[in-house]
Amino acid sequence: MSGPFVETAGGHQLYVRDWGTGDPVVLLSGWAMDSRGWGEVMVRLNKTGLRTIACDRRGHGRSTDPGRYDYDALADDLAAVLDNLDLEQATLVGHSGAGGEIIRYLTRHGSGRVKRVVLVGATGPCMMATTPDAPGAPPEMAERAIRQLVEDMPGWIAENTAPFAPGADETTLRGLSLMPLDTSRRALVDFQRAILTTDFTAEARSINVPVTLIHGDTDASAPVEWTAHRYAELIPHSDLKIYEGAAHGLMITHAERLSDDIAAACRS
Repeated sequence: MSGPFVETAGGHQLYVRDWGTGDPVVLLSGWAMDSRGWGEVMVRLNKTGLRTIACDRRGHGRSTDPGRYDYDALADDLAAVLDNLDLEQATLVGHSGAGGEIIRYLTRHGSGRVKRVVLVGATGPCMMATTPDAPGAPPEMAERAIRQLVEDMPGWIAENTAPFAPGADETTLRGLSLMPLDTSRRALVDFQRAILTTDFTAEARSINVPVTLIHGDTDASAPVEWTAHRYAELIPHSDLKIYEGAAHGLMITHAERLSDDIAAACRS
């Protein structure tokens, strides 16, 4: 690693924030977000004696834009970060679609560097309804969402920022809206499609490290019935924490409680 960047096998650069000392906690941001979103949580975790590491996903934030955004590539990027920093006994924290990155990392690279996983508002195991009666988004709804990302990104931001973090002030909401604007449009479209179409059911069953699931019960982006409840049934060593009245952006609306729960998971 040279400076704050990790180089991938393809020669692209991943921007990494690495703060503090102690046991490592690696925080992965959700779709259309970057490491800035974890700022308060990172500082709070540092105060408990933990080292916090947050990386901008390829095409997001300050990282470069390779034009490929499937889960295999994203998992390999995570492996590059863990290997370059030579992390051991790391707790991996993934918000929203980043939960799939962690699961695919464990599938492709194993759990040798990983002590525990924390999935926060995670999408999956399967976001697309496979039959009319199955949980998940109907295919036509998913295609409408992707079409809006292609044709009207400002409109998508206007409709979705406030529901992501209910009660946040205008300054915070403006800051949140900058992150998708700073993200590659190619990344937004392709990563969203990967989130909607990838089925992690079998991979979730194979996870061999403890997993803490944290989810808001009013999460509209990743409804808890489709996601956390199903993961709790699939993942062998998992525990589920439900935040009543909470939506998707828990690191914004519930930063103190979320930090406490992540710190507690690291100590367990």
